[in-house]
Amino acid sequence: MEKITSFTIDHIKLEPGLYVSRKDRVGAETVTTFDLRLTKPNGEPVMNTAEIHAMEHLAATYLRNDPQWKDRVLYFGPMGCRTGFYLLLTGDLSAREVLPLVLNCFRFIRDYHDEIPGASARDCGNYLDMNLPMANYWGRRYSELLETIDEAHLHYPE
Repeated sequence: MEKITSFTIDHIKLEPGLYVSRKDRVGAETVTTFDLRLTKPNGEPVMNTAEIHAMEHLAATYLRNDPQWKDRVLYFGPMGCRTGFYLLLTGDLSAREVLPLVLNCFRFIRDYHDEIPGASARDCGNYLDMNLPMANYWGRRYSELLETIDEAHLHYPE
């Protein structure tokens, strides 16, 4: 079998950043997959499932309520390696174009201190596995990175 695209990225050189992972055609539409990399792969501890789960609930809610972007959001969810998230949006987009959206989303996560949306037995299959203080920490850490991000961290390393 051929190696899938995400396994062709040099994870030894990869650093936290906001990257275009791939662009796919679905009918007449382009779908852009973004790699929201919060930790250095194989170089620092990964995120735990409880904070990932809390961030997933918060980000999915934020993104699907953003007036400008909500109709273009297809998916937001964690990477299996627990070093970041994938965001799928309709449109042929660049990391620079979605930077304000992603930054505001992680500022929302950083500043959120209420009940996590959808964190109930009725709404979620594992609602007790949430860690809001750590989600706030990762929201702060990633938003600080995005506030001063340079071009090198908006494009995958060669």
